[in-house]
Amino acid sequence: MTIVIDRVAGWRDIARVAEGETLALSQAAWDRVAHASRIVEQIVETGVRAYGINTGVGALSDTVVDRASQSRLSRNIILSHAVGVGELLAPREVRAIIAAQIANFAHGHSGVRPEIVRHLATFLEKGCIPDVPSKGSAGYLTHNAHNALVLIGEGSARVKGDSMSGRDALAAIGLEPLVLGAKEGLSLVNGTACATGLAGVALARAERLLDWADAIAALTLEAAGGQMAAFDAAVLALRPSKGIASVGASLRARLAGSGLISAATGKRTQDALSLRSIPHAHGAARDVFDITALVVDQELASVTDNPAVSGTPEEPIISSEAHAVAPALAQAADSLATALAQISAMSERRMDRLVNPLVSGLPPFLASDAGSNSGLMIAQYTAAALANENRRLAAPASTDGGITSGLQEDFLAHPTAAANKLLALIDNAEYILAIELMAAAQAHEFLVGTASRATGTDAIYKAVRAIVPAYADDRPLSRDIEALRGLIRETAAPAIP
Repeated sequence: MTIVIDRVAGWRDIARVAEGETLALSQAAWDRVAHASRIVEQIVETGVRAYGINTGVGALSDTVVDRASQSRLSRNIILSHAVGVGELLAPREVRAIIAAQIANFAHGHSGVRPEIVRHLATFLEKGCIPDVPSKGSAGYLTHNAHNALVLIGEGSARVKGDSMSGRDALAAIGLEPLVLGAKEGLSLVNGTACATGLAGVALARAERLLDWADAIAALTLEAAGGQMAAFDAAVLALRPSKGIASVGASLRARLAGSGLISAATGKRTQDALSLRSIPHAHGAARDVFDITALVVDQELASVTDNPAVSGTPEEPIISSEAHAVAPALAQAADSLATALAQISAMSERRMDRLVNPLVSGLPPFLASDAGSNSGLMIAQYTAAALANENRRLAAPASTDGGITSGLQEDFLAHPTAAANKLLALIDNAEYILAIELMAAAQAHEFLVGTASRATGTDAIYKAVRAIVPAYADDRPLSRDIEALRGLIRETAAPAIP
C-alpha cells in the first residue's frame, strides 16, 4: 500500500513506511516542493545573502560562498557531515528517517528540487537502504548525511539485502547520482527527520509492547491468584486517568470467567503492589505514550529546515531560525523511556513473585523437580540485569550538555540520542516481558486441575505453547526467551474473545 502525503504525515504513516509500505506526494505537495525550489533559484540569481545557500554553515555562517562554489558547498557538506560510527541502523529505522525527511520537504519550505524527493521516494519503493551508522549525531546531522551520500553516488547501501557501493545501489534501482544545487546539501543533513523517524518506529513498538504488557500481567495475575476487587471500574475511577481506566478494563475483560481468579477471591486482603498497581503503572505509561505521540505528530507537522524559504520567486524570504532544534521531541522520548523502564521493572518483580517459593505458593523457581532442576531461577537474573540496564537507559538525554561548531551551536537538545536510547530500552523491555510470559505460562502448568483459566488468558497461554513447550531443565532457556521476544516484537497480543 502507498501512503500519500498531502498536507501533513502522522507518526503511524512513518511507522507503516518503516515496515515496508511506499510513500508518495499529492500534486499539491509536489507543487509546494517545486515552488520552494524556484525561490532558492531566484536567491542564487540575485545574490541575496542567505545562510547555507551562499554562505558557509555553522560557525562559518558569515563566510560568503561565490556562485561557482555553491554546488560544491552542497556536496562538501554531505561528505564532511558523514561521520557516523558504530553498528548500522536497522532497515526499518533508515526507512523511517527517509520517510520523515520526505514529509519535511513536502511542507515546501526547504528549497530542494523535486528530483531529490523522487530519488528518496524511489529508495523506499525499491528497497534501497543506505548504510547509516547508529552513533554520531549530537542533534540530527550525521545520520541524514549518510543517507544523502547514496544520493550523490557515495557511501554504501543494501538493495534487497545485498551490500554495494552507493553508485552501484543507484544503478540497481535505475537512478543516476545527483549533482546537488545550492542549499540542497544543507537541507539533506538538516531538520529533525532522524529523531522523528526513529521516534515513529519507537512508538509503533511501544504500542505493541504496552498491549502485551497488559496481556502478560493478566496471565501472571491469574497464576498468582490476584484479587480483582482492586480493578473494579468504580474503584479505579477514583483516580481519573485515561490510561488507568483502559488498563483496568483490559484486565477485567482478559480475566472474565476465570475459575482460578474466582477460587482465589478473598484469599488475601490485598496483593503486592507489582500486582495491585498494574493499572496505575501501565496506565501511566499509556498516558505518556499518548503525549509522546502528540509531540511526534507535532514534529511532523512542523517545518524543521534551517533556513526556511517562503514568499515568492519575485519576493523571496529566507528565514534563519532554530526549528531544526527539537527539545520537545527529546523530552518526549525521554519521558516514554522512563515510563517503559518502570513497566519493565514491574514485570521483573512480577516474574520474581512467580518463581520465589516464599510468596508464590508454587514449586520453587517453577522447577519440575526442584533440587535437581533449577527451573527459571536464573532467568530471573537475566530479567533483573535488563531491568537495571533500563534504569540506566532511562537517564534523560535531553539534559546532556555539549558545545559544537566553535560556540555557534552552544545548546544541544539531543533528540536523536533520546530516540536511539528509547529504542535500546524497548529491546530490553521486550526481553523482560518475554521472561515474565515464559514464567506465567510455566506457572499455569502447576495449576492444571485446580480451576479453569479465563478465555482471554487461555489465548495467551496457547500462543506461548505454540512456540515453546513447558520447561523441565531439558534445553537452554535462552532460545525460549528469544522465541517469546520475537512473539512480542512482531505480533499483536491475542485479542480478547
